[in-house]
Amino acid sequence: MNLATNRALLKPFTQIEFPTLEAAAHTHVPAHLIPEYWQAANRHLVKKILCEFTHEKIITPQIYRQAAGINHYELRLKDCTYYFSARHYQLDHLEIETGSIRVSSAGQDKPLDAMSLIIKLKDALGISETLLPTYLEEITSTLYSKAYKLAHQAIPAATLAKADYQTIEAGMTEGHPVFIANNGRIGFDMQDYDQFAPESASALQLVWIAVRKDKTTFSALKGLDHDSLLKQELGEQFTEYQQHLSAKGQAADGFYFMPVHPWQWREKITRTFAGEIARGDIIYLGESQDCYQVQQSIRTFFNLTAPQKCYVKTALSILNMGFMRGLSPLYMSCTPQINAWVANLIESDSYFAEQGFVILKEIAAIGYHHRYYEEALTQDSAYKKMLSALWRESPLPHIEPQQTLMTMAALLHVDHQEQALLAALIAHSGLSAKEWVKRYLNLYLSPLLHAFFAYDLVFMPHGENLILVLDAGIPVKILMKDIGEEVAVLNGSEPLPQEVQRLAVELEEEMKLNYILLDIFDCIFRYLAPILDKQTEVSETLFWELVADNVRDYQAQHPQLADKFAQYDLFKDSFVRTCLNRIQLNNNQQMIDLADREKNLRFAGGIDNPLAAFRQSHAFGNQKLKPKP
Repeated sequence: MNLATNRALLKPFTQIEFPTLEAAAHTHVPAHLIPEYWQAANRHLVKKILCEFTHEKIITPQIYRQAAGINHYELRLKDCTYYFSARHYQLDHLEIETGSIRVSSAGQDKPLDAMSLIIKLKDALGISETLLPTYLEEITSTLYSKAYKLAHQAIPAATLAKADYQTIEAGMTEGHPVFIANNGRIGFDMQDYDQFAPESASALQLVWIAVRKDKTTFSALKGLDHDSLLKQELGEQFTEYQQHLSAKGQAADGFYFMPVHPWQWREKITRTFAGEIARGDIIYLGESQDCYQVQQSIRTFFNLTAPQKCYVKTALSILNMGFMRGLSPLYMSCTPQINAWVANLIESDSYFAEQGFVILKEIAAIGYHHRYYEEALTQDSAYKKMLSALWRESPLPHIEPQQTLMTMAALLHVDHQEQALLAALIAHSGLSAKEWVKRYLNLYLSPLLHAFFAYDLVFMPHGENLILVLDAGIPVKILMKDIGEEVAVLNGSEPLPQEVQRLAVELEEEMKLNYILLDIFDCIFRYLAPILDKQTEVSETLFWELVADNVRDYQAQHPQLADKFAQYDLFKDSFVRTCLNRIQLNNNQQMIDLADREKNLRFAGGIDNPLAAFRQSHAFGNQKLKPKP
């Protein structure tokens, strides 16, 4: 978008008047770093800090007045007091009125400053002196990102509801709803943001290299080989690259071709793999003819030139939301086999098909082994994960011509006038909000319940990992992605095949249900319910009743799983409060060790389960209604 387009989009529907961007556009200062955008970004993040740290019991604001269902809070700190108004929702969620937040010191109101608030709270946060500077940098970067989005992605919800897939993908202005520091992206500079941030919506070309086969692992689904895949993905460039190798005196059949993120090539591979390049084990081939757009996951690319071609996911050695975003060559060696196993399980079960639940398979993967780091380091390390990639099915072959796609993260998106995309989407569909939500839950929650209860199989079902398929705004199908790295079989009773043994995860029994109660209820529905309550006719109470209805109907259809329903009780009174920001604060370099997923978890007592109110009417064995046919 050019500057004029940005202003035209922004002015009609913002609540504050933003100045033009020309003053900064032709300088070395990023155009969005002006007071109005920065103040708006800080107000947004301070609101999130107050909400999420209250939820995780890091802070305890006190109610000093109540009126018409709204609580008025104060948070007294050492040298200042924060005041705000909020409605209290289930799961201990505060829906804070953005304009109500103010901070007062010595009797005077001060500008809202997210960095200042984090520093004032540092003792309560329990973050070490060693990690604090990095966390502060992540906070600053998150503010930078929010200001950028205010300047470049100010699209009304009603417009976005009818937009194409990639416009919506770039139009998300929040990121992960739970994490405070969710746009760290440490390693990117101001030009990298313009090129590689999802919100930039920039078209870019991937770097292609040749890597020597005896130093590389390539794996693919049965019946698919490297040359067949790469001919499809590269077209005529495949032959050109083979000729390029021949011209250098290299035998083309001794190399694989690999895509690399342009930033990764420039910042990491040319230096860290300098010896491999000098020896001719890695050979630069050029840039892709096809143009790609980066997705919300920051290191996955959608092919704009040929949308039916694969997504490409690459290693990207930036620190973002608690992890260095590399890809392990060891994991790449069995990723397609894991995808094939999960896909076979899903496709052989008629219930998944009835619910319209489909996985986008990662059909091939490649990883280069840096012999020095692999020889020197016995433990897991980001240095072993710098040069890998995978190819994932495009969603386009899975939909009908009239259907559209939308990241599920969009359901939590709120525009700059605080209008929800979800409400606009429901209005566009022509359905009642109640009917729309029922269809959504049937597509989203029901298959995840079935995977859990029937197979001990869990996904990472947050918004960025799912794609909604819509027909005239009505949800008709769910596509699940990120299978290879984010799927697990919990305490499975049956041994897994050797090639998918990595999926087996041993957890304490009481923690297993967290994959639903935390990942779905607390991390998604906690935000969805207030949006529906405020902007549609689906109240919070009705929303949780619809969730309970969905669970009841699923369980009524699967009486053979009665023992599982009793063992893992979705209607229990409460569940453990798992605190994701506390996990990040504990170790913002690597939040979770995949080899021991429980080791770094942080808890803060229990949290009331919204489904407990429906135990007598909905829990298996108490059901008064007949199951759906």
